Amino acid sequence: MLSDNVKQGPAHAPHRSLFNALGFTKEEMEKPMVAIVSSYNEIVPGHMNIDKIVEAVKLGVAEAGGMPVVFPAIAVCDGIAMGHIGMKYSLVTRDLIADSTECMALAHQFDAMVCVPNCDKNVPGLLMAAARVNIPTVFVSGGPMLAGHVHGKKTSLSSMFEAVGAHAAGKIDDAELDYYDQHACPTCGSCSGMYTANSMNCLTEAIGMGLRGNGTIPAVYSDRIRLAKHAGNAVMEMYRRNIRPRDIMTKDAFMNALAMDMALGCSTNTMLHIPAIAHEAGVEIDLEIANEISERTPNLCHLAPAGRTYMEDLNEAGGIYAVMKELSKKDLLNLDCMTVTGKTVGENIKDAVNLDPETIRPIEEPFMPNGGIAVLKGNIAPDTGIVKRSAVAPEMMVHEGPARVFDSEDDAIAAIYGGKIKPGDVVVIRYEGPKGGPGMREMLNPTSAIAGMGLGESVALITDGRFSGASRGASIGHVSPEAAVGGPIALVEEGDIIKVDIPNHSLNVEVSDEVLEERRKNWKPREPKVTSGYLSRYEKMVTSANRGAILEVK
Repeated sequence: MLSDNVKQGPAHAPHRSLFNALGFTKEEMEKPMVAIVSSYNEIVPGHMNIDKIVEAVKLGVAEAGGMPVVFPAIAVCDGIAMGHIGMKYSLVTRDLIADSTECMALAHQFDAMVCVPNCDKNVPGLLMAAARVNIPTVFVSGGPMLAGHVHGKKTSLSSMFEAVGAHAAGKIDDAELDYYDQHACPTCGSCSGMYTANSMNCLTEAIGMGLRGNGTIPAVYSDRIRLAKHAGNAVMEMYRRNIRPRDIMTKDAFMNALAMDMALGCSTNTMLHIPAIAHEAGVEIDLEIANEISERTPNLCHLAPAGRTYMEDLNEAGGIYAVMKELSKKDLLNLDCMTVTGKTVGENIKDAVNLDPETIRPIEEPFMPNGGIAVLKGNIAPDTGIVKRSAVAPEMMVHEGPARVFDSEDDAIAAIYGGKIKPGDVVVIRYEGPKGGPGMREMLNPTSAIAGMGLGESVALITDGRFSGASRGASIGHVSPEAAVGGPIALVEEGDIIKVDIPNHSLNVEVSDEVLEERRKNWKPREPKVTSGYLSRYEKMVTSANRGAILEVK
C-alpha cells in the first residue's frame, strides 16, 4: 500500500500520532486509504447536494474494506460567473483543481481515490488530476438538474438567458421575465441541458472513468445515492486488481469519447478539455481528427439547447450506454477499452437498450449524418475554430456578411442590446482568448442576446473566446491563434466580408493575403489586462485553445 509510507514501521510513528489525532483506529490504519475528493459548496447549484453523495461514497468504500478520507476541491458556477470579471476565473480553475488534488493525493500517500465533481471545470480538472496521480480512481458526479417548466414547456438556464434578450427587445415584460427566473432552474444539479458540465459527466462514462448513469441520473433521484455507494465499492475492486486511470484513459478511450461527443451533440468546451485530459494521460490529440470522427459518426441526440429534450429524458431513454450501443452497431467504438467496472466497454453495453427513439435516434435514422461538432479552418483561424453545428439553424450553415468588430465581450453585448446588430451581420469578439482574456471567457450572454432578440437565424458570432454549452446558433469559438498573440482575427476590420461554411469546415475573411500582411505591420500587442495575482501567472503560462489551453513553462 502507498499509504504504508505514512502508516507503517517505527519511522512513521510521528505520522501515526497525527492519524490518532484525527481519531483513526489501528484497524482503520491497516486498510487502504481512499481519498474522497468532495466538490461540495454552497454557491453552486450543481454542488449543493454533493455532501450527500460523499457520505454514500464513504459508506461504499468502508463496506468494501477501505478507509475513506475526505478532502475538498473548488468549483465555480459558470452561470453565476457569467457576464462580468468572474468569468475570467472559470477556465483557470481547471488547473487549480488539478494541481491541488495532485498535491493532496501525493502529499498524503493515498492508495485510491473517488472524485465527486459536477460542474464545468471541476470535472475535467479532476480527470486531469486522476491521470497525473494514477492511483485507482472512480468518478461519481452530483448529477444533472431536472428541467424547469414555464407555461407547460420544459426549460433550462439557456431559456433564462434568452428571456433576457427577449426582454431587451420588448418581446416580454418584467412580470414574464420574473416568471422565467422563478421557474427555469427548479432543483439542485448541473443545468439540465447538454451543456458543458453534463457533456463532461457523460464523456466520463464514455472514457470509462464513471459508472453507468454517472452522466444522466438526475441529482434529486435516490438512484444517484445508490450509484455513489457502488462507486465506493468499485474503487476498492480497482484497487485489488490494480486498475489505474492510465490503464483506462488510453488513446482508444479518447477516440471513443470524441465519437460520443459527436453523437450526443456536446458542448464545444469538450474541445478544450479532452486534449487537456489526454495530455495529462500522455496522449496527444490533434483536434483535426475531430472532423474525421465527425464525418463517420451520426448525431443521435438533440438535447437542449439544440432540441427539446433534457438530461432526465436521456436518462429515461437508456442513458450513455444506450447511445454507445447504437454507435457500436456500425463499429464506431473500440469495445475492448477497460473501464472502472473492471469490464470492457463491450461487456458494459452488451445489454443496453434504447428505450426512446425520439430522444436517442436509432443509428439508421439520425438527426444528422455527421457529428455535433465541427472544426473550421481558414485565414481567420489557421489552427482551429470550433462550432456546435448540431445547434446551428440550417439557414446559417453557410453565411456571408459584414464583420462587426469588438475588442471585448462587454462592448459586443452593449451593441447587441443597443439594437446596433442587424440581420446578416457577423459579430467578431476578440482579445478574449486564453491569454487575451485572460481566462477565455464563456459567452452565453451575447449568444443568448442574439437568439432572444430574434437574430439567431441571421447573425453569426466569431470569437477567440469560448461558448457555454447552453449557446446555440452559428457561434464559432476557440479561434486560434488568438488575437492577443497576433492571430489573424486581430487583423479583421469593421465591414470586412466574412464567409462561414460549416459543411466545408471553412472560415475566411474576404481580404487578400497582401492586405492582411500590410495590416499585420501596423498591429501591436496589447498590454496585459491583468498584471498581478493568479490570472497574471496564468496568462504567462497558458497555451492556445487548439492545444486545450494547457499550461506550459516557456
